[in-house]
Amino acid sequence: MRDFLKALEIQRWDDHRYYHHSRINQSLHFISAISFLCCYALLFSDPAAAGLIGWLVAMISRQAGHFVFEPRGYDEINHATHEYKEAVKVGYNLQRKTVLMAIWALSPLALYLDPELLGLFADDAGPSSYPHRLGLLWLAIGAGGLAFRTLHLFVLKNPQTGLVWLAKILTDPFHDIKLYYRSPVRLLRGELMDPMADTKHASEQHARTPPPSQPPPTFSTWTASFPRRAPSTSSSANTWRPPWTADGLCCNCSRISGAMPPMSPRSSDWKRMATS
Repeated sequence: MRDFLKALEIQRWDDHRYYHHSRINQSLHFISAISFLCCYALLFSDPAAAGLIGWLVAMISRQAGHFVFEPRGYDEINHATHEYKEAVKVGYNLQRKTVLMAIWALSPLALYLDPELLGLFADDAGPSSYPHRLGLLWLAIGAGGLAFRTLHLFVLKNPQTGLVWLAKILTDPFHDIKLYYRSPVRLLRGELMDPMADTKHASEQHARTPPPSQPPPTFSTWTASFPRRAPSTSSSANTWRPPWTADGLCCNCSRISGAMPPMSPRSSDWKRMATS
């Protein structure tokens, strides 16, 4: 669960710093978020009205901010091109949104030409049936878009990424209100672009963070660096010898790790000197 929430935080942070620089776009997202909350309230009592409000108000205002007002030049704050940001976007980038919006725009014509829509709706030719059917159709298109991209992310990345993105989309109205409720006021003050001070601060903090230092050596790594003599096959291999040898290397390094080599009967004098 902790990994899921961490991934959700990362997706939200990347979505904000990459795709919401314009104060107009942020203000439109604030309006869109309020509209989506109204859709949530109507979803179980009047789903057709929820579909109409969701697309005519919430989606149009939200996507207009991305297509019209969000800058597409080089991002000096994040040091990223528009092409890079479109390539790494987890959800619907502008190209995918164009396809989704085209399906939405052509759906009223398809419903007008075939009121039953291949048998999905009952045969009712009343004048009030068309808006009701259209709202349900738009609601199905929205749900289908969410399901398609979620399953697509299952295949492209992993199931967690898809579920995190789905959770982000469903909770975006609450998060956008919290994040952009001041944007309309700042827009009226003449601030067209968000200076992204929080993004700059995070980048500076990351730049000032020193690289992790090497952990201090442990006792085992310290003793492992000591030289070792090659094992001997002679009969004197088990005989203890002083730590100075002819080749200048220590042959008694095993004593450091606590393993006392066996002493020969002739080394009793050395043993008595060590305990005196």
